[in-house]
Amino acid sequence: MLLSLDLPDIDGLEVCRSMRNGSDIPLIARTHRDDELERVLALREGADDCVAKTSGIREVGARIEAVLRRARGQSPARETISIEPLHIDQRTREVRVHDQRVDVTSKEFELLCTLAAKPDSVVSRKELMASVWGTNWATTSRTIDTHVSSLRSKLGSSRWIITVRGVGYRMGHGYGTPAKSAG
Repeated sequence: MLLSLDLPDIDGLEVCRSMRNGSDIPLIARTHRDDELERVLALREGADDCVAKTSGIREVGARIEAVLRRARGQSPARETISIEPLHIDQRTREVRVHDQRVDVTSKEFELLCTLAAKPDSVVSRKELMASVWGTNWATTSRTIDTHVSSLRSKLGSSRWIITVRGVGYRMGHGYGTPAKSAG
């Protein structure tokens, strides 16, 4: 995300802080003027980099590429995620519970991977929308709830995905057999 700190209705540093608290999305702050204090504050509020608006398009592009390289390098995707007896193979996009294959849709797979990648953390609805659907439009959408409900059913237990009221979801530990499985 390229965020201008010079916003008409809200403090750009506050937006930067909020974005960082709710997401790990790569964030570059763009300052109105070439002011060291403003750059330092942006970095302290969570920006991954900071660039003055007077910078040329090539420099901004290079900074975006650099931040994206670092972001990809920080959290290499594991090929498999196991939370016994659940196994997720990201290479083959296969989900198994008790060694039985569970048929999931593409979005259900992405949702499950996003939650399972952070098994001890609550993942906000906003972060799930950004990660799985590539948008942040649905703070009131039932899309996530529908997919979570379907996943719980397919995994055979509502205990696999725990609702954290007013925040989002986290992985739990289910102890059932999959409701819908294929050989």
